[in-house]
Amino acid sequence: MNIHESAEDYLEKMLMLREKKGYIKSVDIARELEVTKPSVSFAVKKLREDGYITMDKGGEIHLLPKGEEIAQRVFAKHRLISTALISLGVDRKTAYKDACKIEHDLSDETVRALQEHMDKFKIPLDDCLD
Repeated sequence: MNIHESAEDYLEKMLMLREKKGYIKSVDIARELEVTKPSVSFAVKKLREDGYITMDKGGEIHLLPKGEEIAQRVFAKHRLISTALISLGVDRKTAYKDACKIEHDLSDETVRALQEHMDKFKIPLDDCLD
């Protein structure tokens, strides 16, 4: 499935907001991603048109199955990468920021190898929802 990095970032942030707050609102997405409300409106419209999300009459956003799948996959990579970086001594804030940059470009092979390494040393995944 071919999807732009920015769309992955929006879907991942939506998942994180839902897990953290129990709901997803555009204003929270803008705040968390540090983008303008018009940027979020544009992205939400495109994600809705492409079948990744829906929005109810109250403005709450809901991930559809294909949006959920992408969000879960990207978030899992983010957790894995940030945990690996933290285990190497990188501070959490930097690790999270760097993981956002790296998560889109790693091959499945590299992700599997990193996961196997983390599993071998029994390093629990960090909770990125703080």
